Amino acid sequence: MAEPMVRARALNGYLQVARRHGLAPQELLKQVGLDAAVLPNLEHRIPITAVCQLLESAASNAQCPTFGLEMADTRQPLDFGMLELMLSHKRTLREVLLAAVQYRHLLNEALAIYVEAGASTVVIREEIIADQGIPTRQATELAIGVLARTCVALLGEHWQPRGVYFAHPGPASVNYHRRFFGCPVAFDSDFNGIACAAEDLDRPNPNADPELVRYAESLASPLNLSEAHSIVLDVRKTIYLLLPIEQAAVDQVASHLHLSVRTMQRQLGMAGTNFSNLVDEVRRELAVRYLTNRRFPIGRVAMLLGYPRQSTFTQWFTARFGTSPRAWRNQQFRK
Repeated sequence: MAEPMVRARALNGYLQVARRHGLAPQELLKQVGLDAAVLPNLEHRIPITAVCQLLESAASNAQCPTFGLEMADTRQPLDFGMLELMLSHKRTLREVLLAAVQYRHLLNEALAIYVEAGASTVVIREEIIADQGIPTRQATELAIGVLARTCVALLGEHWQPRGVYFAHPGPASVNYHRRFFGCPVAFDSDFNGIACAAEDLDRPNPNADPELVRYAESLASPLNLSEAHSIVLDVRKTIYLLLPIEQAAVDQVASHLHLSVRTMQRQLGMAGTNFSNLVDEVRRELAVRYLTNRRFPIGRVAMLLGYPRQSTFTQWFTARFGTSPRAWRNQQFRK
């Protein structure tokens, strides 16, 4: 599968924050194979792996665990390039999120978005999809930060998030996170995302303009073409989001992508893979993520990977990793 790409726009704010912390931003770019000359071309496509490595390196060198979030803090609201006109004039936050999924190939191939609806609370979940072993902490905080700023831009004082959640461990101090988001922030969570009141999704956007939206869509739609490999990436992203909430059956994933099961399976076959293989790949990657966090009991990891019985999960894990989940976890922490 080809590596997911993002627009250089994803690095807006990088130079500013890096210099603020006394770093040499061009040198760090060079170390991950990026050329500073491409940054002004905001639509230039760059590998998500390089972006993730750059942000982690910058955060480490600056000894700044909030580097990605500080980048989000420099962004203009609704900083989405050619999609800005469309998104800023959608009628509701729900419509913005649906458009972000629809135009994912123009927005960010590596970003998966899913709205998990409840009676009174909804969770807007986001995942950065990168190769296994590539740390995504800073990229994830940047993405969630941009999402929060988008919500503020659309709803103003009516935006009152109930909580922000990150799957990675928290820093020594969470003061910056709490100031930025204006709500409780939890780490070591099952997911990455923001919880808000259900009615916030459908609160009217005072700047909505259907005519401008139609005009923007007429410009963007011809450019929103998927590449041959995109079905594999789209299915993988959807499995990442739906597996932990036990909704990653083949029909559910196909429905999320607005495809029939038969069409999705046929397209995957043409790309040289199938649904079962992708589920297994995502399970392996999520197993590593969850098991390297000691705060997740083995039984909880089994549930998050779609196994109601821990014994079934243990059999699956042992067949693929050559050892039990508990033994694998203990080995990681002895290194």
